[in-house]
Amino acid sequence: MKKKEIHGEASLKKRLLKSIPLYLMLLPGMVYLFINNYIPMAGIVVAFKKYSARKGIWGSKWSGFDNFTYLFRNDASLIIRNTLFYNIVFIILNLVVGVALAILISDVASNYAKKIYQSAIMLPFLISIVIVSYIVYAFLSAETGMINNSILEPLGKKSILWYSNTKYWPFILVFVNTWKTVGYGCLIYIAAIAGIDRSFYEAAQLDGANRWQQIMKITLPSLTPSIITLLMLNIGRIFYSDFGLFYQVPQNAGALYSVTNTIDTYVYRALISAGGIGRSSAAGVFQSIVGFTLVMLSNMIVRKFSKENALF
Repeated sequence: MKKKEIHGEASLKKRLLKSIPLYLMLLPGMVYLFINNYIPMAGIVVAFKKYSARKGIWGSKWSGFDNFTYLFRNDASLIIRNTLFYNIVFIILNLVVGVALAILISDVASNYAKKIYQSAIMLPFLISIVIVSYIVYAFLSAETGMINNSILEPLGKKSILWYSNTKYWPFILVFVNTWKTVGYGCLIYIAAIAGIDRSFYEAAQLDGANRWQQIMKITLPSLTPSIITLLMLNIGRIFYSDFGLFYQVPQNAGALYSVTNTIDTYVYRALISAGGIGRSSAAGVFQSIVGFTLVMLSNMIVRKFSKENALF
């Protein structure tokens, strides 16, 4: 018995020694996560305080749930509605368009053309949102914009004041977001399609299945794990928004706040206003709690139907 224990301890030490290089490689990332993600969590207390820069975080007076009460009494319905509405539309569109493009690109016969299409669809994702905002402005500017000067005026139509009219912006923001972000998910789906055994398609062709039937019975079921993973990650961030998209692209136009103000832009504007740090912290805590709850619930639902596709 003692010999077995000694042998077990020796083998454990061996495995640990072999793993030392891996732990050393992991260390910088863990240190970064600890400093960047965990130490700042102590600042959550600001959400429950009447913050004073002179007194600091720990010297400021406790305010209980006053910051949360202010948030839900004044701004919550608008910013939550906008954040949820846009994110739901973004998730659905990015999923449908991403899968469709991945299937179309995967069907391209030429490897050279396939690489060009993959690079072209990924390029917008790599462009800074500030650059994207200037591209949008070049199209929508009332005085010099391409749409007003090159399309509407030659057709005899009146110029549109795009940055003063709210009715166009839900469509503009959805279009810009899809154009910019769909490439990320699309490349993941392309990689998943490349990993599907081609013999499945050959067998389906022999059985007389057309292309649509092959997509429905082979491609989409094979993409299910990737789709579920991306969906769950997006659901976890459904109460977060792309700050640049909702702040930079509309040029922070006050006339558009009713359709562009989300939780993230609210936090920023609260931060730069007098006494807004506590309210912005309350909004951030609210985002984190809801995001965590949604991830846990969605993972629980996925585990009920398909354990192997659950995150944990």
